[in-house]
Amino acid sequence: MNFTEIRARAADRKGGDDVLMSLMPEAIEITADYTDDRALSQIARCIFRAGFVWRVVEQKWPGFEEAFLGFDPNALLFQPEEFWDELTRNKAIVRHHAKILAMRDNAGFVKEIATEHGNFRDFLQNWPDEDITGLWALLAKRGKRLGGMTGKYFVRFSGKDCFLPSKDVVVCLRDAGLDVAANPTSKGDMKRIEAQFNIWAIETGLSRVQLSRICAMSVGENFDPEVVEENSTAYQG
Repeated sequence: MNFTEIRARAADRKGGDDVLMSLMPEAIEITADYTDDRALSQIARCIFRAGFVWRVVEQKWPGFEEAFLGFDPNALLFQPEEFWDELTRNKAIVRHHAKILAMRDNAGFVKEIATEHGNFRDFLQNWPDEDITGLWALLAKRGKRLGGMTGKYFVRFSGKDCFLPSKDVVVCLRDAGLDVAANPTSKGDMKRIEAQFNIWAIETGLSRVQLSRICAMSVGENFDPEVVEENSTAYQG
């Protein structure tokens, strides 16, 4: 499966390879200031965005930070039941009862991982980029409401280099001959997709984020470059 053809198609749609590469996200990295509270904050962002208008969640985010005590896992784990009941009535946040309570469980999850690995940042940094599907599986098993695309977005937005199996990315892969379902949810399909991105990463020297984004740009609706620059979610790859 030749990635050169996929990249050429995406470049043609965008007006040239230089334009295409200018639309790539900045270098992926997990920064030194990614402390345990920032990991829990990112978990919350992804959970509350799921099935909701992302813009609304972002507008309310200062209220989330205040309501959830800066997402300090230790502070949250010491809060009584009344604290969590009050959050369900707090107009400064999105009042989704199940998602709010999920953050109590995820405070425990982040603390457990930090205890096992020193901190959550080291846990993410040391996880092999070649086994992102394994990381997704761990998040789904040990975290709360971190299955599906929620956990995948968390990994991407935390700064870990990974592909996203979005609709356009899957269309691109199937068009290129990869034998996976149109809606790949099985472990086998995810492993096949991961293996293909691992091969391309070695062959091209591009990050998995870049490879995924180029795939998404090579098919589907062809957004203008200005739209992509203003709204990175226009290409969920």
